[in-house]
Amino acid sequence: MSNEVGQLLLVGVPGTALEAETAAMFRRIQPGGFILFGRNIESPEQVRKLIEDLRDLSAVEPVVTIDQEGGRVSRLRLIGEEPPNAQQLRERGNPELVRRHGELTAKLLRLFGFNLDLCPVLDLSFDDEADNSLRGRCYGKTVEQVIALAGAFNTALRAGGILSCGKHFPGYAAAVEDPHHSFPVIERARTEMEANELAVFRHFAPLVDSMMIGHIHYGSLDPERRPASLSPVMINGLLREEMGFDGLVMTDDLDMGAILNTTLFEEMLALGLAAGNDLLMICHRVEVLEQARAVLGKQPADLLATSLGRVAAFKKKMAPPMDFSPAAFEAINREIWALRVATLGEEKAREKSEEDGKRSPVELY
Repeated sequence: MSNEVGQLLLVGVPGTALEAETAAMFRRIQPGGFILFGRNIESPEQVRKLIEDLRDLSAVEPVVTIDQEGGRVSRLRLIGEEPPNAQQLRERGNPELVRRHGELTAKLLRLFGFNLDLCPVLDLSFDDEADNSLRGRCYGKTVEQVIALAGAFNTALRAGGILSCGKHFPGYAAAVEDPHHSFPVIERARTEMEANELAVFRHFAPLVDSMMIGHIHYGSLDPERRPASLSPVMINGLLREEMGFDGLVMTDDLDMGAILNTTLFEEMLALGLAAGNDLLMICHRVEVLEQARAVLGKQPADLLATSLGRVAAFKKKMAPPMDFSPAAFEAINREIWALRVATLGEEKAREKSEEDGKRSPVELY
C-alpha cells in the first residue's frame, strides 16, 4: 500500500511546462491528482500539452482539476473570455443563463483535458461586500437561491462530463477573515446554521461528486478548536454520517495561512486523513511532496484503504478529454462571450472591473 499513498495527494504544478526534475518527482510520488492555476496557463495549446504530459507520467489516470467558477476565479480567463461570476448571474435572475454557464464550462474543460471543476460554490452570501474571499462568488443570499442557481450549474456541468465539487463545507460566509491568510473562528448558533449554510450542504450531499472542506472553525459544531478540514466531527460525523455524503472529500489548500499558521506539517496530514479526507491538497510547496507521501505511508492501514477506495471509485466516473483544436477553443470562447453579453449587456461586458485583466494577488479557491 505504501506505493499507492501518493494517490491521496492533490498537488499544484510549477510553471507552464514540466521540467525533467519535476516530472521525475511526480513519477516517483504518483499523485492522485493535479490542480492548475494561473501560473500554469499561457496558451490553449500549452495547457492541453501540460495536461497530456501530466497524464502520461501517471500510472493511474489522474484527477486534473481547476477553479473555473466565473469572474475573477476563472483561471482560463488568462487565455480566453471571462465568464460572468455567480453574483452577476444571480442578479440577472435567469436560471437558463446559469445552466448555459455550466454547459459551456464543461465543454471548455473537457477540451483541455480536465475532469473535475472545483465548483459550485455553495456558500450563502450574507454580505456581498464582505472581505472573506467570497466576493462575487455566491449564487444566492438565501437557501432557495443557492439551491436553484448552484443546482442549475451543477446539473449542467455534470451532464457535460465534468465532475463537480461543492465548496466550502460547512460554509465560509459568516467569516470576517480570509482563510488564505488567517484562521477564521466563528461563534454562530447551530440552529442558525441548520436553517442556512447546513441546509444548502444537506441538499447537495447527494448531488455533487466531491466536497471541499474549509479551514474554518465553528464552536457550535465542534467543541475542539480546529479547522473543519482537520476535524473528524465535521467530516466523518456531520458530513458523512449525518448528511449521508458518500463521495470524495478533499481539504482546501493546506498551503493556506489558516493551516500554515496553526498546524505542523506532519500533524496536518495525519489529522486530515483521520478526519475523513480522501485527497489532501498541497497547491504550492512541491518541495514537500516526497515528505508528504512518506508521512501518509505511516498512517493506519485501515484509514489508507478507505480513502484509497474512495479515490479509485471517484476516478471510475471521470470522462476522457475531448479532441483538441484551436478552432474548437475559439468556438467555445465565442459562446462564453455571448453568455457574458447576455448576462451583463454588451456595454458592461466590455468594461473592465478592477479585477479584470489581471491576476488577483491571491489565487482564490
